[in-house]
Amino acid sequence: MRRVSRFAATVAATAALALAATACGESSTESNQNDNETNGSSHGVGIAFDVGGRNDHSFNEAAARGGDQAEEELGVHVEYQTARNGETDADRIQRLTSLAQEGYDPVIGVGFLYGNAIAEVAQDFPDTTFGVVDSAPEGDNVYGMVFAEHEGSYLAGVAAALKTESGQVGFIGGVQNPLIQKFEAGFVQGVEDTDPDVEVEVNYLYRDDDRGFSDPARAAEQANGMLERGVDVIYTAAGSSGQGSIEEVAAVEGAWAIGVDSDQYQQPGLAEFQDSILTSMVKGVDVAVYDLIEAVVNGESPSGVHEYTLAEEGVALATSGGFIDDIQPEIEEATRRIVDGEVTVNDTP
Repeated sequence: MRRVSRFAATVAATAALALAATACGESSTESNQNDNETNGSSHGVGIAFDVGGRNDHSFNEAAARGGDQAEEELGVHVEYQTARNGETDADRIQRLTSLAQEGYDPVIGVGFLYGNAIAEVAQDFPDTTFGVVDSAPEGDNVYGMVFAEHEGSYLAGVAAALKTESGQVGFIGGVQNPLIQKFEAGFVQGVEDTDPDVEVEVNYLYRDDDRGFSDPARAAEQANGMLERGVDVIYTAAGSSGQGSIEEVAAVEGAWAIGVDSDQYQQPGLAEFQDSILTSMVKGVDVAVYDLIEAVVNGESPSGVHEYTLAEEGVALATSGGFIDDIQPEIEEATRRIVDGEVTVNDTP
């Protein structure tokens, strides 16, 4: 769903954000980098993906949809670049510097490990607008786009508690950092508020390693263990690793997967598993990316931080497949209670 640009309504965000992995990498096939000259004029938009690339069926793909929409509706060229595992701030700084030197404006980092790199590079290019998803760096020409993942995950927890037949549900996180713990906290609270008798098993693929967002084999192993222990609904917040979890769930009759970031029921790469995808906690990364590009195209220079919340549909629960149609009244009531302030969702476990 499209929403109007909200840069005039920017709010301060104080959430402590940590790891999410990004990096220096290869240009996508949509790149036109060789056609650009370093003359300081804008050649379009530069988007640097997190690990997993644009075809992760999740976080990066959502950002790519925002960029693709901008190409179609605003007529701008978007340069996409793909990250690799195990990169440093120096790698990220190099990539961002290259994009800025080539005249891309805005330059957007997808994933909050770009936060420090963008804060540094932005000082060297004061006339370029920099955006970063899931981080809140300071800078007069830096715009942070953060999300209320805990609120959307609360709704996922409500759905899981209402749909489980075994009374056991699970959460798999890619990396045990503050960002992914927001997903965990909201999900667990949603389950417990809905049915305190439902047990929640929580596992992480890695404690501090960005491979957690691109290791579907490890996610499959974790999901398989949960399923063998009787868990029948699994919510995985782990980027492209989530595909491994979804595949394992799809192999077990009566089990459900809950997707993340994008509406994973609608992802072509997951089409064969869609009948096992109960719902997805969708983050409006595409909306945020498009909003920033649109603002710059319109001559604005946004800075500060904007939080995309449940109240403004910055996060939402997908209804594709119709699998949660029977519990929509409960989902809508939980949404209302959060939006009206009757329920405060925890953002830490």
